[in-house]
Amino acid sequence: MELVSMNDQEFANFRKRSIADFAVEKVEAGAWAEEEAQELAEASYDRYLPEGLNTPGAYIYNLVHPVDGNVGYIWFNITDNRRGKEAFLLDIVVEEAYRGKGYGTETMEALEQAARRLQVDRIGLHVFGHNVRASSLYRKMGYEITDLTMYKELKR
Repeated sequence: MELVSMNDQEFANFRKRSIADFAVEKVEAGAWAEEEAQELAEASYDRYLPEGLNTPGAYIYNLVHPVDGNVGYIWFNITDNRRGKEAFLLDIVVEEAYRGKGYGTETMEALEQAARRLQVDRIGLHVFGHNVRASSLYRKMGYEITDLTMYKELKR
């Protein structure tokens, strides 16, 4: 899997879709109400990508497979903190038509290679509790749970 930089039009498409997907995920997770989700998602993206594609420390790529071409995208930010240089995976999508082919694993391996080239010490990520497929992939790739937040809805 090759990570290929996006152009401005690809970034505009990515941003629109990624914000919409994030809003849906937050509603499904029970974190946000549906009527506020779009606005909150846009505010989050404005915070993490204040200069869009040119935001320092932001890396946004198309996932290009040698056989199937563009199969999705990945976005991670790199920051320095007390534990060293950290990449945090903010969004990853392998399009539905290409799932089940091992491309998620290939993408995570490509992420690790890119992180090493950028002299990153560790990679962090968040996964929604309802996303069992992603959670399984990350555990298989050696990621460990560092926090676990749980809720229970009470019936009245």
